Amino acid sequence: MSKRLSLAFPPAGYLCSAVLILALGGCQTAGIEDVTGALGSKREAATRVDAKAEARSNMDALRERYRARPSDPAVAIEYGKALRETGQRAQAVAVLEQAVLAHPSNKALLAGYGRALADNGNFQQAFDVLGRAHSPNDPDWRILSAQGAALDQLGRNEEAQQYYAAALKIVPDEPAVLSNLGLSYMLQNNLSKAEQVLGRAHQRNQNDARVRANFALVLGLQGREAEAEILVKADLPPDQAAAKVAALRQLLAKKQQRADR
Repeated sequence: MSKRLSLAFPPAGYLCSAVLILALGGCQTAGIEDVTGALGSKREAATRVDAKAEARSNMDALRERYRARPSDPAVAIEYGKALRETGQRAQAVAVLEQAVLAHPSNKALLAGYGRALADNGNFQQAFDVLGRAHSPNDPDWRILSAQGAALDQLGRNEEAQQYYAAALKIVPDEPAVLSNLGLSYMLQNNLSKAEQVLGRAHQRNQNDARVRANFALVLGLQGREAEAEILVKADLPPDQAAAKVAALRQLLAKKQQRADR
């Protein structure tokens, strides 16, 4: 197993949240995401809250549609997504599993099922199912990156990096994939490589608060706290900026405590 980054958290991180952007969805396991998520923008947090509220408001109607047409793949996908967005991870897995059993070759269903499994912490199964959601002749970069994230969750960092590389052949310099790759290097404690890759991601999309937070994290882990704080505070009111800097300093302090033991 690859050497882990000496943080007081297991490696869940933006590796999970990046797959929110790409394919997987939120992760149940605590990790870097729990801290770097706190470094994200207020607008991004509000967007997630709004999405969850909307999902809840639609849940009753979706549930009735699903009960009326449980074998309809499109309905199962939509209902499963709503369940995931409202935190009902195990139920989402059950709904999509039943749909996949009825339609085992439906790629969209397999992709949704894989995301639900990852949300629920079933990373090996998620990786396997996602592999069935596309074919080598028609690769999907989102799924490749999502598979990489699942492998990183399993501690198989070098294998994960191969999947990110395959995704980047399809979408060169895609910031979300680069962020996953950079954090994969971070989990190996290869901070210089992580900085290089996360710096590229930040250059490609300087408005992405999570990319910016992860870039700040790797700078801070290398002792460059002043640079990290500038990134964290970007575009934030003073009170919010202070809170983000405090969160970053707390994470770096935990890392140092681990290193000193």
